[in-house]
Amino acid sequence: MKSALFVFAITGMLAGCGVVQAADEFRPPNVIFILADDLGYGDLGCYGQKQIQTPHLDRMAAEGMRFTRGYAGSTVCAPSRCALMTGLHMGHATIRGNGFVPLRPEDVTVAEMLKASGYSTGLVGKWGLGEAKTSGVPGRQGFDYFYGYLNQVHAHNYYPDFLWRDEDKVPLDNVQKGGVASKKVAYSHDLFTAEALAFLKEHQAQPFFLYLAYTIPHANNEAGRAGPHGMEVPSLEPYADKPWPEPQKAHAAMITRLDRDVGRLFDALRDLKLDEETIVFFSSDNGPHMEGGADPAFFNSSGGLRGTKRALYEGGIRVPFIVRWPGKIKAGQVSDVPVAFWDFLPTTVELAGGEMRAVLDGRSLVPLLLGRKEDEPLADRYLYWEFFEGGFQQAAVRGRWKAVRPKRNGPLELYDLDADAAEKHDVAANHPKIVRDFEDYMAKARTNSKDWPVGDGKAK
Repeated sequence: MKSALFVFAITGMLAGCGVVQAADEFRPPNVIFILADDLGYGDLGCYGQKQIQTPHLDRMAAEGMRFTRGYAGSTVCAPSRCALMTGLHMGHATIRGNGFVPLRPEDVTVAEMLKASGYSTGLVGKWGLGEAKTSGVPGRQGFDYFYGYLNQVHAHNYYPDFLWRDEDKVPLDNVQKGGVASKKVAYSHDLFTAEALAFLKEHQAQPFFLYLAYTIPHANNEAGRAGPHGMEVPSLEPYADKPWPEPQKAHAAMITRLDRDVGRLFDALRDLKLDEETIVFFSSDNGPHMEGGADPAFFNSSGGLRGTKRALYEGGIRVPFIVRWPGKIKAGQVSDVPVAFWDFLPTTVELAGGEMRAVLDGRSLVPLLLGRKEDEPLADRYLYWEFFEGGFQQAAVRGRWKAVRPKRNGPLELYDLDADAAEKHDVAANHPKIVRDFEDYMAKARTNSKDWPVGDGKAK
């Protein structure tokens, strides 16, 4: 049973973290995680973007902590979201590829952990971790409420003819065939924003966890194959008059629309007097895509990093990562400590006042966020990724060093990210001991089982 994997008890205080002082004062913070889809490291103004307007996310960074080395769980969506939900990296996670593999009954999610702590839990947007009637649907993985897409292919279409509400299909007025809409009435991103705002109002009286998994700026791949481009957005404003190719206008308009609605969310928190009671995380599930007519080079979407979506170089896995909690997280901080999606679960468990005993790959970021001394420096640990599409690849990070194995049984490449964030210079020959240390770690970092035999990237 899932409860056998974790012991989770509400405590009267968060020992040493300074959030509360006594049991009768304890009110754990609301938790919101806003996830963009295929948003690159360089797509926001606060990460160096010069052409796309993102004032609300830039303000979020100015009012909180911006990480320069925040890492997604994977370089594609489903495994990345699995790492976020379960606290496990790709060597141990159930879902390691982008197929339709469901979470298992024994998998434990952050939603389950927070629900056990008395939180209301809601998911709005894209799930990707279980089809209808499987063990992976949100309602069987800790979410009280779900509205959105179950699988990532359905999520390509911004004008779908239905969305899911819990385990029921909700018809929409759009008309589509094969993922391409011929009648466009309801834009899914706008529906998600409305649902998220309604969730805040409905659950303002008790601690809540909202996972707001937007699909912007992912392309509609099917529309891109059938027409001029797949960057679906109701309006090209404020870029309609720019002398840019239309797919790039639409790509920029999507990101600015996302930014606008993040601003609406923060406005709602202030109006509901929840701003100082709510910690908000923002990130992206992987690096920028090259689909539906999008051109990552046009806006420097990788921020000068090597690679894009589907690569284990920095451009494929290093993403915007911002955390804001007024009155608790000091404003205007910039951290270069490497952190990853699997850190989210232990972080929120600690913030909720819980005690967790389990083998996880993640570490709580609470000391870092709140300015406490860390028992073990986060920068000294290893982070690990693997990816199977087009052949088995591995990557790992420790501090300034990054090791990449671009093909099975091939030699490791080594990069000094402090001196060479763009990974232009392989220095493996100059540092044989560091390479051996990475080899030893990566040989032990993954679990092989009947579901994940060596050499096969697809669950049976």
